[in-house]
Amino acid sequence: MIYSMTGFGRGEFSSGVFDVTVEMRAVNNRYCDIVVKMPKKLTVFEERIKSKVKSELSRGRVDVYINLEETSHDNYAVKANYEILDRFVEVYRSISERYDLKDDVSLALLSRVQDGIEVSYEDRDEAEFWNAIEPALTDALKHLMEMRSIEGQQLKIDVLQKIANIKENLEKLSEYAPLIVSTYRKKITDRIEELLSDMNAEIDASRIANEIAIFSDKTNINEEIVRIHSHLEQIERILETDVPVGRKLDFLIQELNREVNTIGSKSPDSEISTLVIELKSDLEQIREQIQNIE
Repeated sequence: MIYSMTGFGRGEFSSGVFDVTVEMRAVNNRYCDIVVKMPKKLTVFEERIKSKVKSELSRGRVDVYINLEETSHDNYAVKANYEILDRFVEVYRSISERYDLKDDVSLALLSRVQDGIEVSYEDRDEAEFWNAIEPALTDALKHLMEMRSIEGQQLKIDVLQKIANIKENLEKLSEYAPLIVSTYRKKITDRIEELLSDMNAEIDASRIANEIAIFSDKTNINEEIVRIHSHLEQIERILETDVPVGRKLDFLIQELNREVNTIGSKSPDSEISTLVIELKSDLEQIREQIQNIE
């Protein structure tokens, strides 16, 4: 299965205590770079989150956004501080008696007493947080991988189409290359005959044959064509594997470019130069596509 390095995934989970949303955005990168952005109280889970993401991805930059909202407050304890409230009531009633006031102490009055009501918070267990984060993280990762898989298959189809184009042009090269030597043979023979006719001299067939043999050796591109076919077959096999293949493909494209450049430098023929340009164009498009492959 071929995977693209780009994609997006979103996951949600509600535990009854927490509502968690996880979003992942993946882009190209030579390495596996995971950046987690989340509330400070969740930083204890950063390495655990990265480890889970890395279990599915080997290359690419992945930004993970985690939002957590607490929907239950069952870990808060609220109680009255009667020691303080009793003293306030005692003072209020003393004031009332001293000045013959009719109003008694009210609940509204006591509720404004500082420290009269105490609120305490109990930290939740790490497991309670993780049990809400993990399902949302798993869901987001699943959707991310599905998108990367779909894009990866599209990349594979496009690369295979470019390989088919390259093979067609290689066939044209294979058919046309021998004609270069025969064309050169006729050209050099005609030229020498023209020069020697004025001198009443005979053509030295052995010297012409030697010259043609040297030219033929210099312009022979059979080895390059064979190696290009071999590299293309490797790419096709690699595209059928279930492991990350981006780095291997990148290396093979470099080798293919080297062989094509050699063909271009060997041949003085304009027709072959045109085919070389088309080969380079297809290879460049393949190179751009494999930059997106994991």
